[in-house]
Parts: sequence; structure tokens; C-alpha cells
Amino acid sequence: MTTEELKAITPDKVVDSRGTACPGPLLAVKQAIADVDSGEIMQVLSSDAGTKRDIPRWCTKQGHDYLGDFEEAGFFTLYLKKN
Repeated sequence: MTTEELKAITPDKVVDSRGTACPGPLLAVKQAIADVDSGEIMQVLSSDAGTKRDIPRWCTKQGHDYLGDFEEAGFFTLYLKKN
């Protein structure tokens, strides 16, 4: 998805893990995914660059769809859809 398409998404759940280092953002996502229903979208905010690698890998492993990410104002915004 393009950055514009991602910015137009209204997420069902937002996980703000800015200020935490690896593996903090991934652990926060693993915990929060239980609060998301199948087909819903989660937005992850992270200041840790490793999150851009970790979250897509985890999504693939767990069978969720990684929709994309963008960087803005010194942090990353990532989107995934729970399957």
C-alpha cells in the first residue's frame, strides 16, 4: 500500500510503543493482538528501527497480513491486519 493509502486507514487498535527498544514493540503487538478481531487492523507506532523488520516477519509467521509502513516525525507507523 502507498503511504497515502496507509494514512487513510482508521485502525481498530493502536499500539504506541514509541520510546521502547527491541523487543518491546514486538512484545506489545503480541499482547495487543488478542484484543483485535479477525479482519481488523492494528496500527503500531515505534521509534525502534528494528520494528520494521520484526513485525513483518512475525506477521508472516503468524498468518497475519502486513499492510506496510512509513516514517514520519522521527518514528515509524506500521499496519497489520489480523487473520
